[in-house]
Parts: sequence; structure tokens; C-alpha cells
Amino acid sequence: MTLPAGDRPIVALVGRPNVGKSSLFNRLTEAPQAVVEAVPGTTRDRLYAEADWGGGRFLVVDTGGLAFDGPGPHSQMGIGGADLAASEPNDTLQEQTAKQAQVAIAEADAIIFVVDVVTGPTPLDMDVAALLRRTAKPIILAANKADSAERSEGANEFYALGMGEPHPISAYHGTGTGDLLDAVLKALPAVDPPAEDEDTRLRVAIVGRPNVGKSLLLNQLLGEERTVVSDVPGTTRDSIDSVVHYDDTDLVLVDTAGIRKRAQVVPGVEHYSVLRSLRAIRRADVALLLTDATEPFTAQDTHIGGIIADETKGAVLLVNKWDLIAKDPHVMRRFQPEAQRAFRFMSWMPTLFVSALTGQRVNRILDTVLAVARERERRIPTGRLNELIGRATAAHAPPSVRGQRLKVYYATQIGTRPPRFVFFVNDPSLMHYGYRRYLENSIRRAYPFHGTAIRLTARQRDR
Repeated sequence: MTLPAGDRPIVALVGRPNVGKSSLFNRLTEAPQAVVEAVPGTTRDRLYAEADWGGGRFLVVDTGGLAFDGPGPHSQMGIGGADLAASEPNDTLQEQTAKQAQVAIAEADAIIFVVDVVTGPTPLDMDVAALLRRTAKPIILAANKADSAERSEGANEFYALGMGEPHPISAYHGTGTGDLLDAVLKALPAVDPPAEDEDTRLRVAIVGRPNVGKSLLLNQLLGEERTVVSDVPGTTRDSIDSVVHYDDTDLVLVDTAGIRKRAQVVPGVEHYSVLRSLRAIRRADVALLLTDATEPFTAQDTHIGGIIADETKGAVLLVNKWDLIAKDPHVMRRFQPEAQRAFRFMSWMPTLFVSALTGQRVNRILDTVLAVARERERRIPTGRLNELIGRATAAHAPPSVRGQRLKVYYATQIGTRPPRFVFFVNDPSLMHYGYRRYLENSIRRAYPFHGTAIRLTARQRDR
């Protein structure tokens, strides 16, 4: 299999509880992002971060531990997108965690099966192995907690799982992780190089948690008032990219995988759809973040918003199902502060109150998308940018860090889509997150870059 240019393969960490998946996640991504406790069940939601090894870049997904009740559970639990069990409101935390792990497995390009050499193979490891054998994915067996030569020898016991060669590692100390990563790179699919005639059409992703009206909104945007140029197979699994001609511009609507055909949507798959949203967001220039006015601004909404910001995309917040809200002269004024609080890290994102069912304000969406796209193309002249930064640093000097103070010599914009800026400084490590945010806000006061994230990088000036 070959992935499209610019996409990154996904590697899922899978195993029973308390085998060290989160510790391995932190080791592979070189950042302590996952909560690590010696208590089973600490990781409940999937975490995503990028790993880089030998020039190969891929996403690592940390999952909660797989635990089953009763004999032979693997015979009842699906892996493929079509046979994942639906998530019901009364599911236990254990069941919900297992379903999230199953979706991660279904979306992954390769799987690291993590086991514990201290305990040796357990019946639960056997169950997980049986579950993984039903996939067609490459599986790399990581025998964790091999902190000594004796424990490394114990890794051989895991040949009994029938999952191939076990790689003895210590996620805590980093021992053996290089060989593990070499095996991962060999298992991952190739990525197409960018084509010479790269598609420059504006790509718009429709993302959001389940049941917020994504499919209905897509149908409204593809309504008879628009001209559908073509339906072409997308690169996201089971998705269709729709090309719409609007205001003399071709826009490619990037739909989250599998949600267009409502009759074929499996609730369990869509309930934990962040990975699919992640793929759609990465392929887009602008993301339409759809939320539900009757259940406004949940943790899942802000989680997806965080992905959009991290990927430096444009964004428009759509508060859908506005037709279900009791109206009074101040209703929007009440919702706006709530949206600003929930998405305070995306204060630059415009908000529209819409109804995909009735079509209310849907006609404003593509106009807003085009406005955001223009902001992503904006350039600031170097002279004007440095005047602006000079005033900002004079008004609020950088804080002292370890007895040293950041010096900003000059700045320049190095690109668009998204707007990217480089600050040449005495020491990039002195560019604290808070001061970086201050400089970004200073830029935005003069040039709002309304609707788009921007990227600021610090680089040491050559002596």
C-alpha cells in the first residue's frame, strides 16, 4: 500500500492494561505527553503525537488497555470498520476504552503489540493476540520492561503468542527502542512524493463529533444552487471528495471517512472518530468544525479544535442545529462567550450559527471559507513586520530564563498556507511559550489573520 503525498502513516500501541504503552508512547515521541501511572486503566482516550526515526515520520497512537470479560472474548469483538461494536450510553468504561482501541487498530497502518516480560505471557495477552491476528496489519511485538539481560532472555517466552519475533525493550530506559523503530519503519507503507503538478485547489474538511449533522451539512453544501464538478475517490479510507465550483473557485470538500453514506454508518466507528477527523484535517486547508447547539462545546469538540490548531489549518466554528434553540434577542450573545471560553486557544476562529436541516446561514459558510483562505495567503512586508516586533519587544521585554534574556534580532515571513514566520534570536531555547504567544498576538493586532492558525519559529542567528 502507498499513502498519498503529505500523509503520515499511523502506528497504534496496543496491549492489555499496565504493560507500559504510555511509557513507550512518551519514549517514541520524545515528549512526556501521556499520563503514566502504575494503575491499570489510566489511559482512557487515544493520544496522538509524531515520531521521527531515521528520516521516517509517522504518528503514534496511544490507546487504553484491552481487557475482556468472560471466556473467549476475542471471538465477539471486531476489528474492521464494518464490524466494530456500537458504543452504547450504558457501556462500561472498560468497554468504551476497548472500543477506542479497536478504532485505533482499524485506522492504523501498523501495530506495536506491547507485552510485559516481568509477568510473561498471560491469558489476556493471548486474547489480544487472537484479536490482532484478525487484522491484515503488520504487527511488531514489543516485550517491554526488559531492564536486564535475564529479563531480555524472558522475551523469548512470547514466541508462544504466534506474533513473530519479540523485541525486548525498556520504554523507561530506552533500551532496544532503536531496533524496535527500525522494525516499525520496515513495516510501514511507502508515502508518495509530492507530484510536480500538485493540486492547489482549496480543500475544506467537514469535521466534528458524531451526530452533529456533518452529512446533512455536506448535502446542503452540495445542493442544487451549487454546481458539482465531479465526485472523485478520496485518499482517506472509504471517503469521497466532492468538488464544488463557487464564486469562480473550485473547492474540494474533504469529508471524514465513511460518514457520507448515512445508512452505512456504524455508531461505534463514528463515536470515536478523532483519527478519521485527523486524516481529513491534515488533507485540508480549512476545517469546518461542526458542533451541536443543543450540546454546546464538549471536550470532544475542543479536542478536534486542538488538532486543527496543531496542524496550523484555517478554521470556521459552525454551531449547528440552531433551529432547535429557543430564540430571544440575546441568544447569540450568550453563546458567543461560551464559544470563546471553550476555544480560547483559537480566538482567531470565526463563528457561524447555522442549521444544516433548514439551511439557515449555510449560504454564508463558503463565503467565510474563501475569506479565511485569503487570510492564509496574506504576506507581511519584512520591514513592517520588524517595526511591529520592535515595538512589541520594547513594550514588553522577554523574561529572563536561567539568567539569560531572549534577544530578537529580526523576523521575516517565510511562507503562506499557513502563514509562517521565523524569528532570528540569540538562543531559540529562550523563546518561552508565553512570549511566543505574546508575539503572535502582537502580529494579529495589526494583521488579524482572521480564521487561520499561524506558525512562529525561533532560529539562532549565524554569528
